[in-house]
Amino acid sequence: MKASPAAALIPVLGILWMFDAPEWFGFVWISEQYLAVIIGVAVLAGLLARPLPGPAWLLDLALGLACFASWFWLAVNYEDWLLDAINRGPEKWIPALFAIGVTLEATRRHCGRVLTVLAGTFMLYGFFGYLAPGIFEAARLSAVRYLLYIYNDSNGIPGLVLRVGSTQILGFIVFGATLTAVGGSSIMTNLAMATMGHRRGGPAKVAILASSLFGTLSGSTVANVMSTGVVTIPMMKKAGFPARYAAAIEAVASNGGQIAPPVMGATAFIIAEFLQVGYADVVLAALLPAVFYYLLLYRQVDRYAAANGIEGAPRESLPPLGRSLFQSWPLLVPVSVLVWFMFILGYSPGKAALYSAASAYALHLVLAPRDAPRLSLIPEIAIKSGQILIPVLLVCAIAGIIIGTINVTGLGFSLTLALGKIAAHGGVFALLVATAAMAIILGVGMPTSGVYIIVAVLLAPALVRANIAEMSAHLFIFYFGLLSMLTPPVAIASYSASTIAESDMWQTGITGVRLAIVAYLLPFVFAFNPALLLDGTWLAIAVSCVTVAVAGILLAEVLASRRAYGGGLLRWAALAIALVIGGSTAALVPDSPAAIIVALLSLPVAYVFNRFAQFSPPAPVAGNAAPSQQQN
Repeated sequence: MKASPAAALIPVLGILWMFDAPEWFGFVWISEQYLAVIIGVAVLAGLLARPLPGPAWLLDLALGLACFASWFWLAVNYEDWLLDAINRGPEKWIPALFAIGVTLEATRRHCGRVLTVLAGTFMLYGFFGYLAPGIFEAARLSAVRYLLYIYNDSNGIPGLVLRVGSTQILGFIVFGATLTAVGGSSIMTNLAMATMGHRRGGPAKVAILASSLFGTLSGSTVANVMSTGVVTIPMMKKAGFPARYAAAIEAVASNGGQIAPPVMGATAFIIAEFLQVGYADVVLAALLPAVFYYLLLYRQVDRYAAANGIEGAPRESLPPLGRSLFQSWPLLVPVSVLVWFMFILGYSPGKAALYSAASAYALHLVLAPRDAPRLSLIPEIAIKSGQILIPVLLVCAIAGIIIGTINVTGLGFSLTLALGKIAAHGGVFALLVATAAMAIILGVGMPTSGVYIIVAVLLAPALVRANIAEMSAHLFIFYFGLLSMLTPPVAIASYSASTIAESDMWQTGITGVRLAIVAYLLPFVFAFNPALLLDGTWLAIAVSCVTVAVAGILLAEVLASRRAYGGGLLRWAALAIALVIGGSTAALVPDSPAAIIVALLSLPVAYVFNRFAQFSPPAPVAGNAAPSQQQN
């Protein structure tokens, strides 16, 4: 049994809902009814997409249909149950038990055991949390009351997160699938090749640009790695980058797409919903950190290429820049439509993305050659979108379980109190370090949106209580939740890239941490000084930009290549001095012009140190590959 028809139904339902299709037929449905239907379809499609082996798929079909019926039962009866909340009979809790249980099984198959066990742990806490000791003792609830709260309350599964996933995120996933189907990803790759391919270490710079462009739309770091990495990683290895380094560059660049405006892997919309601010506010706040993330990754790659004699590809072997720029203009039309509908006309992001997808498809109909597929693209787009949406919606459902449990048991207050004690005894910095570590641990193995949702619900309130600005707190935990993709021992993005590069997974993970070092430091800067998020005076913003840039350049000088720098003690002493001088001024004296002077004076440290640790690059071997190419 194939899951394609069921998966394709998910975006179809979402599109019909966003364009108010129930009203066309005289039905009045509220959002919770729609959410119950779409999660039922997602579970059914999820079970059929990853069925049990052999004839056991019939059991999956039966379970999926029964689960869909349970969620549809909620949709049909939702309005009546709102007026009859006291009655908790078996006609309510039996479908609830079945719907939640099968949803957990679908989640296990698509999102792994970590997320499923986490959800199961929270449910156990919901049932038995009143037995927990100390501050973690939960409010005592009957099992049926707790189960129905998760099943049908707007703070449970059919709540805020699932609503965002099945509208805003759904629209952008359809947009991304449409762009891919009409050749948008190949246009972006050719543009990256034409722009960066001839530069020093060109293939790595192509990977950075292409992965950032594709990653901001894809919504999945691993999907980004597997789609762009199959092209960029072999190119980097052929140019002379070691396999582990090529894989790490792709992993770090792909992960950065999730923090890069304008789409940020669709998580920007969830952040906006949590903070009750405009989408544009989130995009502007995330702009400067994302720019520094990629600029300093670019700097490290450039310094590595210079130290190891890795040149770019011959200009004649690359797509002409002029032709690539001209061919990229069809991408500007959908993006312009998106901006027009979202920012000028004020449409919701999800609906604006659908209009943008429609414009991309219309352009394809006009410009594509006669023999190019046209109508056949529509089911392809629907199936691809549905397949991507299955794990996204399952994560949203699990987030509903976690959020509902936190709300109904008082766990959120307990966690905030515990982290508050850390802040009281160790200060705000200790609180940030503890929060960062917990975010990395909680984010292991989870998709982008799920990482942010779970970590934000659990940890953000404690940061806000410690007088950290709300936007800074949420971006802080978002960054560190995403860094679980790069942080060993469970660095999923790095390990996925290493399978393409055929490199050692552990070495690839360590190299990825070195390349992404700025991502581990930037959140501490904007937590102490929100000017980096464009929240402050122009002077404070300028100080932040200059000091972060200086610190990043110094980091790149020291960390770009161990082969380029000798004298271990001297190297790390210079790094410490440079960071103290160039990096801390942004947080300590954010409104002082003297901070810029101090930071700029620290720049010569890097170049003087570079003279002491001068290294002559090896002569390139045949095929323009450095000797290090043979290393893993």
